[in-house]
Amino acid sequence: MTARGRLAALYTALVLAAGIILTCLTYLLMRRNLGRRLSLNLIGTSTVPDQASTAERQLWQLAGQLEAAAYSEFLTQALISLAVVTGLAAALGWLVAGRVLRPIRAISATAQRLSAENLSERVPVTSPADELATLAHTINGMLDRIQTGLAERDRALESQRMFTANAAHELRTPLTTMRTAIDVTLDDQPGTPELLAMTGDISAAVDQSRRILDGLLTLARSQAGPIRQHDVDLADLVSGILAGVAGETTARDLAVRRDLRPARITGELVLLERMVGNLIDNAVRYNHAGGCVEVTTGVTGGLPFACIANTGPPITSSTAEALLEPFVRGEGVRTGLGLGLSIVRGIVAAHHGTISIVARPTGGLAVTLRFPACDKINSMRR
Repeated sequence: MTARGRLAALYTALVLAAGIILTCLTYLLMRRNLGRRLSLNLIGTSTVPDQASTAERQLWQLAGQLEAAAYSEFLTQALISLAVVTGLAAALGWLVAGRVLRPIRAISATAQRLSAENLSERVPVTSPADELATLAHTINGMLDRIQTGLAERDRALESQRMFTANAAHELRTPLTTMRTAIDVTLDDQPGTPELLAMTGDISAAVDQSRRILDGLLTLARSQAGPIRQHDVDLADLVSGILAGVAGETTARDLAVRRDLRPARITGELVLLERMVGNLIDNAVRYNHAGGCVEVTTGVTGGLPFACIANTGPPITSSTAEALLEPFVRGEGVRTGLGLGLSIVRGIVAAHHGTISIVARPTGGLAVTLRFPACDKINSMRR
């Protein structure tokens, strides 16, 4: 039996029970009071049956018959009325139960349409805010959490897939280098100089492999999902990293121009340090002697930003955009892994920011990062 049928049967049973109780009470009250009201007062007649005349006894019999007929007629009409009311109660109970259960059917239909690939639909919330509305809110909240969990799972799986594919692709070069160095060196009777040269080649290949894995792990971490939140000032972050590369900028005869104004964001300090460090490292490494590195931080339009620009070899606009992809290097560039800017893009995306890269007409790049304000990014993560 369906829930609607059970509710309708319950409503009908309650109405039937109430009707039977009401009929019984009315019948008892009628028997109690009707005998007192049916009285025949005859002048000169006796109220004692043994002393009454034949006419008086006939009158008493007629009064009893009238009382019995009244009881019988009452019971007949009461039963007919009770049957009619019970039928109406059953029909109305069926309609009312259907209306009460309509939100439940909507919830069930929505749940049947949902799947792992489609969790965007939500249960309609009824008005007023009763128990069914609370149930709808609870189910919608559960669906939100499931959708968020599946999205995080998909991001983690995609990050692992990219890590595996990229690592397998990029590690082939250093592994081939190490294998070639060993085969060539051990082909004859190697002396100490040949062994030392082989050791140097293998050491360089190992260092390259380590840098590739470090870069891929950072990139995968930035794409894996939620990050820890800390209040970070980009100006302080940039200032500290510039101090760390001061020796290299001096050795390369690079001028550093800085305009560091407060730019507070919320994010994970380690990833943000790697992001700024990669940009400044690129600005210093891919520059020319006597060149310049320009760093600016601040807030514009209510959004914190950081801009790192450098002089260097000319780069086309199409090449500049492609540099954001993993393992893409600029034309003529022989050093580096091609992971620096792709890591930066992944970290910026993890912090709900945007990145724009522009090829400067005189050579070099200008990379601008913009982030939501602290209150906005906190609300997005909630």
